[in-house]
Amino acid sequence: MSRNITNRRLYDWKAVPWRKLERTVFKLQKRIYRAAQNGDKRLVRKLQGLLTRSWSAKMIAVRQVTQQNQGKKTAGVDGVTALKPGERQPLVRQLRVKKGEKVKPTLRVWIPKPGRDEKRPLGIPTMYDRALQGVVKMALEPEWEAVFEANSYGFRRPRGCHDAIEAIFSNIRYKPKWVLDADIAKCFDKIDHRALLRKLNNSSPIRRTIRGWLKAGVMDRGLFQPTEAGTPQGGVISPLLANIALHGLETVVTGIAPKITEQKKITVVRYADDFVVMHENREVIERAKEVIQEWLAEIGLELKAEKTRISHTLDGEKPGFDFLGFNIRQYKVGRHRSGKSTNGSPLGFKTLIKPSQKAIERHKEKLRSVVKSHRALPQVALTAKLNPVIRGWCNYYRTVVSKEVFGEMDVFLWEQTWNWAKRRHPNKMSWWIAEKYWKPENGKQWNFKGKLKDGTEARLIRHSETEIIRHVKVKGKACPMDGNLVYWSKRLRKSPDVSTGVLKLLNKQKGKCGHCGMLFTDGDRWEVDHIIPTSKGGKDRYDNLQLLHDYCHHIKTASDGSHEGRARKREIGTEEPDEVKVSRPVLKTSRPGDGLA
Repeated sequence: MSRNITNRRLYDWKAVPWRKLERTVFKLQKRIYRAAQNGDKRLVRKLQGLLTRSWSAKMIAVRQVTQQNQGKKTAGVDGVTALKPGERQPLVRQLRVKKGEKVKPTLRVWIPKPGRDEKRPLGIPTMYDRALQGVVKMALEPEWEAVFEANSYGFRRPRGCHDAIEAIFSNIRYKPKWVLDADIAKCFDKIDHRALLRKLNNSSPIRRTIRGWLKAGVMDRGLFQPTEAGTPQGGVISPLLANIALHGLETVVTGIAPKITEQKKITVVRYADDFVVMHENREVIERAKEVIQEWLAEIGLELKAEKTRISHTLDGEKPGFDFLGFNIRQYKVGRHRSGKSTNGSPLGFKTLIKPSQKAIERHKEKLRSVVKSHRALPQVALTAKLNPVIRGWCNYYRTVVSKEVFGEMDVFLWEQTWNWAKRRHPNKMSWWIAEKYWKPENGKQWNFKGKLKDGTEARLIRHSETEIIRHVKVKGKACPMDGNLVYWSKRLRKSPDVSTGVLKLLNKQKGKCGHCGMLFTDGDRWEVDHIIPTSKGGKDRYDNLQLLHDYCHHIKTASDGSHEGRARKREIGTEEPDEVKVSRPVLKTSRPGDGLA
């Protein structure tokens, strides 16, 4: 046993068998999940203790906070940021879930809320606490995934916004309903610590460790402030704790109906602190609102008045509602355009989900600001800045009725780029500007495109090029820890959260990593690799690209000679500058991180 520990301590970080470590952790999580499903609390606690002591779990947690997360370069109160490879294993050896350990306070950072003047407070833990939170999260997550409600979607890896939207659509597709659209005020900041710890009901070391994080306090502009309520936004474990605190909301609401048959008619769909309650009867919705307010008060929370409203999906002055950036509404239409019931008869209305007006205005403002802030850049550089913004927005809204909106966005963007070009050449004729910046392609005249230094062309993509693909909602309470990797791999290849380029590679590789051959699942980190490195003459074409796990990519890059090729180019001065490289990415090369933590 001591020999194994010695070998682990001497492990070269670049040679760590990450796939083996992940498999070890996943097996433990799967056992915890099954034990929780069977109600065997004793076995759950035993396995959780085993996982929190696991070297594999600690290694993965340290890799996540020092290499993968977007906030790896954001320091806590100790000033420590992303660690070098040689500094990571000493951190692994320090990680312990133990009683009475003093926790350092989090560092308060204020970030602006999108579209508002107010700011959101983040609490940034130290690097040690972030890594330890990652270990504890690995142990707690499978237990709670086994009991979480089916229509809870926020901060749960395979359950995204689009699943929540599809759940709403399925519920109102054949029948108009009353809807309570509500938001919880300052959910992360006001959760009652006692209520949360009572709900955790966990083993003493884990419970006391979490209590230490909750009570650690914050350092705001050099001043210490105690934390009497809330979970710090910015912590690795905070989203899970928020979901645990809000668990039971659906049960409480459906419990207002006396019979099980009536309970099934009440539907609650929750995404983090936003939720909707749907029923045919307005009185039931109003009663549900009262029950929710009473239940939230027990855990220190309340509804946000300005974001809580009751509406009807079909009738009234303002039918429909906005949820997660989508507008959900039913329209009265004629027989031929009407939606149909399960037996094929016309309903007299059609349920349509579109991008909300607020989302459209925010996207326009984003496009406008990018064009305005890059007036001095050449055309290809502006194209490189705009394309990721367009792709991301269209990928999010490609699962609903968005074709008309996409066309409007193209018209708006054409106006912005035309004004950009006119400003650069105020003394030139319109035909000259059009010929310089817009070229014909595939039967379309107005293509904003320019040439890179290597002779290839960079074109501004159109919103309307995005294919509408309907999203299939996740099955019931299905969870990746149930072991059905084939199901989750197939879902990933159709996910709207993944860029079109990456989806093509996933399908080409049948959902498997091009290096280790293992199936990609939701939560995996991947990177796009050039099979023949660009430093050795490889091209930016799909036949020269493959999708690899991030750690597989590191191994492949270290062995394919690409570093030597770059070094030779630097010596002879032929390597292209960074700004040209950035201007021509063909794919989104990695999945977005989980936030600052």
